[in-house]
Amino acid sequence: MRGVQAARGAPLNAQEPARPRPVALLLGVAALVIAADVISKVLVVAKIPERTYVHLIGNVFMLTQVRNGGAAFNLGGTSNTVVFTLIAVGVIGYIVRAAGRMRSTGWAVALGLLLGGAAGNLIDRIFRAPGPFRGDVVDWIEVTRYWPVFNVADSCIVCGGILIVLLALRGIRPDGASTPGYRAGDSLPPDAPEPDIPKPDYPDSQSKTVPSP
Repeated sequence: MRGVQAARGAPLNAQEPARPRPVALLLGVAALVIAADVISKVLVVAKIPERTYVHLIGNVFMLTQVRNGGAAFNLGGTSNTVVFTLIAVGVIGYIVRAAGRMRSTGWAVALGLLLGGAAGNLIDRIFRAPGPFRGDVVDWIEVTRYWPVFNVADSCIVCGGILIVLLALRGIRPDGASTPGYRAGDSLPPDAPEPDIPKPDYPDSQSKTVPSP
């Protein structure tokens, strides 16, 4: 068998091509998000005055500059800026700690989006006015007048959260394993034993004689 496989170019000890490590993928996605968020905010601050609008598609898609002391999408008000800063630090710390156990590519992308988004807004909290850990976040994307103004970091946080929900619904864990059990509609693998389903104990109607009237 070894000779046949060697002749065909498929030895038994052949190894699969090395896959990119999920930790490196997580950090790479986070770095791209941070770079895109920081660069876009620098350009907006330099080119667009506060509370002015650049209408790209009428009133449907606009660019502006708004300073946000609350949470993502200008939620939570400005009185809890320090609280939101501490929450961002906690989220970043948790993701960095969980990265060592990361084996799933999907989870690496999702947590990379969350890490980059949280870090992007945290940079504003630390370095922008009115002071360290109380700074306002620069928001600059407005979609219609009915949706809060947001930025690249906010978008990545939302996309990462949606991806995490999808992975959880599919039963994929951060370590790459699948959640035990099968969901409704799933088929059993070919080598799985048939389930032992107890048969109902019906009365034997044939063994009983019906009395004549």
